[in-house]
Amino acid sequence: MHIHVNGKALDVAAATLAALLHELEYEDCAVATALNRNFVRRRDRGKTPLKEGDAVEILAPRQGG
Repeated sequence: MHIHVNGKALDVAAATLAALLHELEYEDCAVATALNRNFVRRRDRGKTPLKEGDAVEILAPRQGG
């Protein structure tokens, strides 16, 4: 399936947002996620389906001073 992740076009096998995080090796990271500009809670990722052309944002927290 062809989707966009953080603005980059990718072909992925994942059918859900949780599966995408696993496929991209983010499953053990503390990240925020959005699908088509809508925030998706951690507990909802496994039941959030992906479809052709979706736009996913994966954001990791940063520390700074």
